Amino acid sequence: MATDHLHDARALLTEFPVADGHNDLPWALREKARYDIDRLDIAADQTGRLHTDLARLRAGGVGAQFWSVYVRTDLTGDSAVSATLEQIDCVRQLLDRHPGELRRALTAADMEAARAEGRIASLMGAEGGHSINNSLATLRALHTLGVRYMTLTHNDNIAWADSATDEPGVGGLSPFGHEVVREMNRIGMLVDLSHVAATTMRAALDTSEAPVIFSHSSARAVCDHPRNIPDDVLERLPGNGGVAMATFVPKFVLQAAVDWTAAADDNMRAHGFHHLDTTSEAMKVHEAFEAANPRPVATTSTVADHLDHMREVAGIDHIGIGGDYDGTAFTPDGLDDVSGYPNLIAELLSRGWSRPDLAKLTWQNAVRVLGAAEDVARDLGARRGPSVATLDQLDG
Repeated sequence: MATDHLHDARALLTEFPVADGHNDLPWALREKARYDIDRLDIAADQTGRLHTDLARLRAGGVGAQFWSVYVRTDLTGDSAVSATLEQIDCVRQLLDRHPGELRRALTAADMEAARAEGRIASLMGAEGGHSINNSLATLRALHTLGVRYMTLTHNDNIAWADSATDEPGVGGLSPFGHEVVREMNRIGMLVDLSHVAATTMRAALDTSEAPVIFSHSSARAVCDHPRNIPDDVLERLPGNGGVAMATFVPKFVLQAAVDWTAAADDNMRAHGFHHLDTTSEAMKVHEAFEAANPRPVATTSTVADHLDHMREVAGIDHIGIGGDYDGTAFTPDGLDDVSGYPNLIAELLSRGWSRPDLAKLTWQNAVRVLGAAEDVARDLGARRGPSVATLDQLDG
């Protein structure tokens, strides 16, 4: 049984903690407290209000976290940029408030330094190309402010890239979209392919000179949801050097939950709420729907099934973990919040995963991929300057 391996799982995480690819705490603080971190202080127990607080991060063995500076796609243009800056400011406030627990990290070396100090390396990832408002200068500005990956799309297409959950637009990436990828390579910002269409995944892999990541996506062969990664894309990761970080969101990992979620989302919209709304009023609507229509329950084993498959197809050097805590209304049993990672590691130990393999999954692959992006940026930066291309110039 997995519970028999919990002691060993916790011991492993002491040495090789989780470097998680995606946590939406900043957006949760925006939605639930309008960034009033006195009202929702993560130094206090936030069980029942948030998936994340400092004590539960410690209990979960988290050693590095990419904090998502996500903004919704109904924020567009300069409004999206401003909201992204507010999200970045939120992360900086958290770092200033909790310097003993959180350490700002910009590089792979910073991640290792944080681990040595016993602090949680804190990085940032922008979730959706709408955050740069079609401006490569804005992309560079986000990098200067500490953003170390950008997800090319969120749930909706943008002018230069197709989303997994929208109708085909440009057929993957437009010419400007390819230029965005090239400029991300040049500055050392990881190209994140979660949320994008499979055509976009393939186009980005064709163009990228640096390893890519999937900050929070699982295997499409295990659960047929467009947010997940097809096997032909997983098979390309060894050649690219990238890392696919499995997510825990039930509607992406359990097929029965996919169907249930479609109905639940329709119900949210019928009551006037955005389907991703996690405010208390929206959650009451969710809870009423669930009472009448019992939710299919994912488990730690469900997530482990994805990791087994991803390891088989992509290889152990190309997988990681991206829980998506505080960005989902529901979580699997055993992975209820950020304290749950030891349960997943215990499950994998019970399936025969070796200690060296688990060290790669939890820590080493994430550190390596960021370091590799830095290496590519040093090379490219010596050979070409900042791109001044525009959407109009390249896409017409």
